[in-house]
Amino acid sequence: MSQNKQKKIAAINDLTGFGRCALTVSMPVISHMKIQCCPVPTSILSNHVGYPEYFFDDYTDRLSEYLSMWKKLGLEFDGIMSGFLGSGEQIGIVADFIRNFRGKDTIVVVDPVMGDHGKIAATYTEEMCMEMRKLASLADILTPNLTEACKLTDTPYKEEGWMGPELLELCCRLSEMGPEKIVITGINKGQFLANYVFQKGAEPLTLRSRKVGRECCGTGDLFSAIIAADAVNGVPFAESVKKASVFIKKCMEKSIEMGIEDKNGVCFEEILHLLRV
Repeated sequence: MSQNKQKKIAAINDLTGFGRCALTVSMPVISHMKIQCCPVPTSILSNHVGYPEYFFDDYTDRLSEYLSMWKKLGLEFDGIMSGFLGSGEQIGIVADFIRNFRGKDTIVVVDPVMGDHGKIAATYTEEMCMEMRKLASLADILTPNLTEACKLTDTPYKEEGWMGPELLELCCRLSEMGPEKIVITGINKGQFLANYVFQKGAEPLTLRSRKVGRECCGTGDLFSAIIAADAVNGVPFAESVKKASVFIKKCMEKSIEMGIEDKNGVCFEEILHLLRV
């Protein structure tokens, strides 16, 4: 019997109990968008690492057995999305998963979570960065921030002053790796944040939004979940990026209204009904 009568996305990320990030964001958002979200937990945390203390259980040793059962069952997926990966071994396992489960119509979304503001995460080695380039080459859609786009292409980073031709060059170099659709997120434009949208064969597009509050945990996971679900649902890429940006801004406004602390993420639950499917 076919297991694929409903659209399905395999979401590969950590499972964090408190703090609104990773799978605890992806699962409700993708489900709201009428797609079954099938989680692949890379690690389990009591709360995210932005808190002073946390419980952490690495799931690397269990991943291969977990995924081999899916292969044995003959499961198929309309989409595969990956987020933060904690080791070179995990990146390699995810790359193998994509190769093994990718069908002719499967859409692969890779969020290369490596760092921000010009700094690569302390847990990331140079070897892991090289492995992430290989994973990025398997993506149909790539969603890096500026730091990650620069690291993946060996481009010098700068916090501000990015012009259209420079961003286009970044995207062209990323696209040469494999992905046909790229959005570079969180570009600082004074009082605005911009997303640069690139698609092979189409004019690039810059979408700006006025800054609201401070940076919050999990907004990247929220963004990627919407992008992945929209892609599986056939929503045009630029329209999807705009939708995700507008919704995240509304979530941040609601969080400010409710006095939610930044490290607890944005309270998307309050307004998830406003997210168009």
